[in-house]
Amino acid sequence: MALAVSTCTVSAFTGTFERISFLLLGAIVEFAFSTVLKVLTIARAFGVICVALMPSCLLSTALSQTVGLVEQFESTTAFWEQFEVAKKIVAVHDKSVLPRLELWLRCEDTRRRGNAAFVFARLGDDRGLEVIQAILGDRSPKRAVFEIDSAGNPSPALQIRADRYYAAHLLGDLKDVRAVTILIPLLKDEDVKAVAPWSLAEIGDKSAIPPLKEALADKDLTMRASALRALEKLEQQTSN
Repeated sequence: MALAVSTCTVSAFTGTFERISFLLLGAIVEFAFSTVLKVLTIARAFGVICVALMPSCLLSTALSQTVGLVEQFESTTAFWEQFEVAKKIVAVHDKSVLPRLELWLRCEDTRRRGNAAFVFARLGDDRGLEVIQAILGDRSPKRAVFEIDSAGNPSPALQIRADRYYAAHLLGDLKDVRAVTILIPLLKDEDVKAVAPWSLAEIGDKSAIPPLKEALADKDLTMRASALRALEKLEQQTSN
């Protein structure tokens, strides 16, 4: 009898232990599952926040880059170095820079004015092309003069030529087909005819081919060579 009671007690204890173990295991599994769900929910929420914030972060980065480039443009005094900055501004494709650069369209330094006009034109503002065209037509001695003649004196005449030459070069950099009609008459302009063929070739419009062929008869050997190189490039472009 005692043995039977002991056996029953052990069996009861074993059954109770198994039930407790089962309940405990169930609680552990439930806790683990609940924890995993919470982690996944937090991760998903964090992902949504990151995705939501990403455009503003990118916008902030782009804005910071643009502001930095504009400041660099304004502080660069050498016109050729400033032009490199102008190309970087254009590459960002941010028209919000234009209001800040408007004063540069009236800059006393004509070539730096041209750099600002390049930015405007490349970003789709017609004022840019208008300013460059105006520089080409401006022969007034009232301008900032940096060019020096053989006697060591500032030369407005040399400056006019340099400013107009630079403007004609900018038209090639723009690669705007509207500039073709501006450049073709310049093939006979002594100040800028050496660069006009290059600019026409950079634009790549085949309507420039006939006037460039006429320029092959120019008495200036350098001009004939420039026209020939431009024709070769244009004919290669049109044949592709």
